[in-house]
Amino acid sequence: MTNIAICAPATPITREQQAALEQLVAAEFPQVRVTFHEQCFAQHGHFAGDDLTRLTALLDCANDPAFDVVWFAKGGYGSNRIAEAAVVRMNEAARAKTYVGFSDAGYLLAALYKARIGQCVHGHMPVSSRSEGGREAIRRVLRWLEGDTSGVEPSLDGTTPAAAFNLITLAMLTGTQMMPDLTGHVLMVEEVAEHMYSVDRLFFHLAGTLPRLAGLRLGAITDVPENYVEFGQTEEEIAQFWCARMGVPYLGRALIGHYSANRVVPFGLASPPVRT
Repeated sequence: MTNIAICAPATPITREQQAALEQLVAAEFPQVRVTFHEQCFAQHGHFAGDDLTRLTALLDCANDPAFDVVWFAKGGYGSNRIAEAAVVRMNEAARAKTYVGFSDAGYLLAALYKARIGQCVHGHMPVSSRSEGGREAIRRVLRWLEGDTSGVEPSLDGTTPAAAFNLITLAMLTGTQMMPDLTGHVLMVEEVAEHMYSVDRLFFHLAGTLPRLAGLRLGAITDVPENYVEFGQTEEEIAQFWCARMGVPYLGRALIGHYSANRVVPFGLASPPVRT
C-alpha cells in the first residue's frame, strides 16, 4: 500500500477536484490511498491559507511517518514563501518520502533536492483530475509510484542525473538559498503563458547563473500570448541560441510542460520506489 498525503503549498483546489482524484484512485489504483489535508481548501486571498497555515500543513504531511509520498495539490504562485522554513523543520520521516509536483512546486522540489530530503519528482498534480488528459498525466505519476516506468520522460538513461523546472521558477531560484547545485545534470525546462521575448529573457538570466550542465532539453512552451510584433525566433531557436552562449549541449525536446503529455522526471538518478 502506498499512502499519499496531499497538501497545497501555494493555491487552493476544490472539493470537486478532490472527488475526481479519489474516484480515479479507487477505480484504478487499489493499492494507493490518498489523504487530502483540509488546508487544500483554505482561502487567504490568492493563497491556500496564509503562509503559516500552508507551512504547517506541509510539515504535517512530510513529518508524519504514516505517509510514503507528499503530493502537491496545485501550482500557482506561493510555495517559495514557505520552502526555506519547511526544509529546516523536516524530520527523519520526511527524509524517507517522495515529493511530487511541478510548476510553482519547483521551489519546494529545489529546496528539498538541495537539502537531500527525500526523492523529488517532477510530475502532474491532483488539480488536473477532472479532465481526461489530466487524468492520464496523473496516471503516469501513480504508475511510477507503483514501479511502472512507462510514464517517465523517454530521454532519461539512468546514467546522468536530471532535474526539471518551469523556466520562470528556475530563474527566480538562482542566487537564492534554495537553489540546488545542478552541475553535471541534464536540465529540462518548460514554460506557460509567457511572451516569446520573456522566454528569451529568462534564458538570458539563466545563461549567466547556471553551472556547467551535462545538457539542456526543452519541454513545451504553451499558451504563448500574442505580441504586437513577432519575436522572430521559435522557442527551440531561443534554447539553442542560449545553449551555444553557455557552452552547454542542446539535447533536443523533452515531454514535460503544462499539458497532458507531461512526463515524470525523477530528480537525480532514481528508480521508482518499492512499496510493501
